[in-house]
This record gives sequence, structure tokens and C-alpha cells, in this order.
Amino acid sequence: MLDSWTSGVGGVDLHLELPAGRGRRAALEHALRQAIRDGRLAPGESLPSSRTLAGQLGVARGTVVEAYTQLAAEGYLRSRQGSVTEVARGPGLLPSPRPVPTPPRVVADFRLGRPDLSMFPRADWLRALRRALHVTPHSELGPLDPRGALRLRTELAGYLGRVRGVVTSPERIVVCSGFTQGLRLVCEALAGAGGRSIAVENPCLPDHRATIAATGLGITPLDVDRAGAQPAGFASSAAAALLTPAHQAPWGATLAADRRADFVRLASARGGYVIEDDYDGEFRYDRHPVGALQGLAPEQVVYVGSASKSLAPGLRLGWLALPADLVEPVVEAKRRADRGTDVLGQLALAEMIESGALDRHIRRMRRRYRQRRDALVATAADCAPVMPIQGVAAGLHAVLLLPEGLSESVIVDAARRREIALTGLAPFWHGPAAAQGIVLGYGTPPERDYPRALEDLGRLLRDTTTS
Repeated sequence: MLDSWTSGVGGVDLHLELPAGRGRRAALEHALRQAIRDGRLAPGESLPSSRTLAGQLGVARGTVVEAYTQLAAEGYLRSRQGSVTEVARGPGLLPSPRPVPTPPRVVADFRLGRPDLSMFPRADWLRALRRALHVTPHSELGPLDPRGALRLRTELAGYLGRVRGVVTSPERIVVCSGFTQGLRLVCEALAGAGGRSIAVENPCLPDHRATIAATGLGITPLDVDRAGAQPAGFASSAAAALLTPAHQAPWGATLAADRRADFVRLASARGGYVIEDDYDGEFRYDRHPVGALQGLAPEQVVYVGSASKSLAPGLRLGWLALPADLVEPVVEAKRRADRGTDVLGQLALAEMIESGALDRHIRRMRRRYRQRRDALVATAADCAPVMPIQGVAAGLHAVLLLPEGLSESVIVDAARRREIALTGLAPFWHGPAAAQGIVLGYGTPPERDYPRALEDLGRLLRDTTTS
């Protein structure tokens, strides 16, 4: 039945739906609690006496007394002199309801850093998860080793050595919740050892700068050209240099061999490190993937990889292959952070690697992403020949460089009006922009939508370059 009462302060109508029989006290508690949360009962407002409210609702007085007592214990109500019950005053009781912003509608999605989620191998993942649950001992579902499940670390050590040329062992691998947490753990370890700053590519992903700054470390820029980051910017005061050697983000360059050697030499001479973000190293289209920098100097390079581009970012699975000196402090940082990453996801990934399902998926996606890359290059050449395209040898994104006279912000604004999601280069620079460009993540659109997305992009490029 639906009962109601009108409060004595402000004339607030409070409707309480109290079912007959059991549960009436719980229903009363819920209704009062919700009225306080959404502001219908304001801080300091007096409630009816237990006898009065019981009479209005047709319930036993004891039901109201118990409800008032429970809400007072939770901090929603308080009693003051004279047995008056009122809404408590205090922070957090009345959060102002804020409307959840509606994401803008997107008809063509070229945002950076996302694979085609419609191609996630659901059947393989489900099969791997079922198999993992079937063979995993109960003990492995207990308290976690902060380094991660031994089975996954063992599989990763072999897989990374075979596919990326990484030299490591299960004891030196720490599983983390994606690249961002991995970078934070390493930065915390470096800061704890007295490190003061990290050298970071310019341009770079804004999240890299934010993650480093959150640990209290300073940031020094490393200029980037067509051969990748320039070692001359690796200042002696920096505890490490954060690089994207296989496919510079966002510029798209591959770090030249002589520069790889220079970074390793500088890190070794100073007792510092190189942090290698191998975010899409599996996807190379003009030849075999370039091996990881870590293979040149396992004691100087922290290798960071994840399943975000090969499978899906929502899995939140990443890994660190660490130099010996950093294993203990990084493990301790991981223990403090969350004590370990979801073990079922780890075991499913281990099964995917062991069964060969991950290799098959990556080979399949490499072919499809190459076809997308080729179609994007053709569209850009046809619709915007004045914009040179670069960074197309690998990865899931490319950059269109803008000639003098074309405005990055004008193109980005025009794309927004047409509901096309893309990103300008401006957010990636540490300071003033050294060049203008458009970053296009061609892995993002779902497979079936990609031709239409390219058509929309082509019209945008043609209209903004000829207007």
C-alpha cells in the first residue's frame, strides 16, 4: 500500500511505500534514507515523533523507533534535547545530484589508442577462461602474489622472448593493471630510490605526463624527429627516459638503431634506466616487427607491455619485465597499490598464449589493420593531397601533417560538428606546438563501420582543405 505523511518543517510531502507484513521497518528506513540523500529532507529538519509517524502510517510505534535508531547509528538522523529527532548536519549526507553528461554522438570514430573492440575474440577468451577455471588449483584463487600468477608470468617470459626479443624470466615479471599502473609502479620505485625526474618524448601521450607527475617526479622533454627521440635530451639528472621505440606515440617514428644504442649507453653510464612502452609493437606492416629495445640491455631497460591493443583495454592486463635492481621495489609498490591483479583474467590470458589463440588473433588482426591502413592512406591522398601522412609503417594510428595556412583547431572543430571523433597534435606537446597535425586511430571503428567512417573522414578532409 502507499502511505504518506507531511513533515512539520517546510511542508514536505514524503511518500513511503510500506508493504504489509514483514519488511515494513526496512521499507521505512529505505524511504527516509533516500529522502535525506536526495534533499527532500534537509539537514536540521525535524521529523515527527515516533508515535505520530506510527499513527500516520498505521504501523507499530516500535517499527518507527527501530527505524529512527538505525538511521541515527548510520549518521542520517540525530536526537536532540526533548526527544526531537532531526536530520543530521554533516558533510556527505546530501551530495548534490549531478546529471551524468551524455557522451557526444559519434558517427566516425578515429580516436587514438583503441583497437577494434568488435573483433575481440570472445569465443577464444571464453574457451580459455573455462579451461583455466577447470585446471586451476583452488589455492591459486587465494591471496595473490603481487607479482601475478606464476602461470601467466611463465607464459609471458616465453612469449615475449619469442615475439618481441625480450630477455627475462618469470621472477622478473610483474603483472599489473595496464600500462598506466605499470608506469606508476616504476616511477614510485625510482622516486623511492632518490630519482627526481623522467625524460619524456615530446610530443607524447598526455596521460604519460600526468602519471609521472602524480608520483612527484619532474618531467624533462626529449625532442622527437623522424628517427625517434633524440638522446641528447636525456639529461644526466633524469632517473630514466620513457620511450615508445617501436612506434612513437603519436609521431609514428621507429627509433633508429644508433639512437637505441645511445640511450642504452647513457642509461648504463649513469646508473639510470630506459622505460620502454611497447604499446603496439606486434603490428608492423612493411616487415617483421622491430624487436624490443629491452633485448639490448635487460639490466637497463624496463619493458612495459599490455593486452590493451592486442585484445582490449578493458581487460586491464599489463606486464613489466624488470632489471634485477627494480624487482623488489616494484613488487612492494604493487603490493601497496592493490595486492595483485585479477587472477582469472591472468589465467585466461596464459591459456590464450599457451594454446596459440593469441598468436592467431594477432596475425588475423595484423592483416585487417594493414588493409585499414592502406585504405586510410588512399583516402588521405585522394581527399587531402596537401597533407603528408606519416607513421604508417606500424601501429594503429597515423598522423596527417598540416601545411602552413591550415588550422588544426578549425579541422578538429569541423570534425566535432560532423560527429567525427579525432584528435589534433596540440595536446601531445609539452609546451607550444612545434607542428600542427591530425592524429587518426584507424583501429578504432568497428569492422562493419570502417568504409562509411572513411567516407565521412574523406569529405571532412576535402571540405576543410578546399574551403
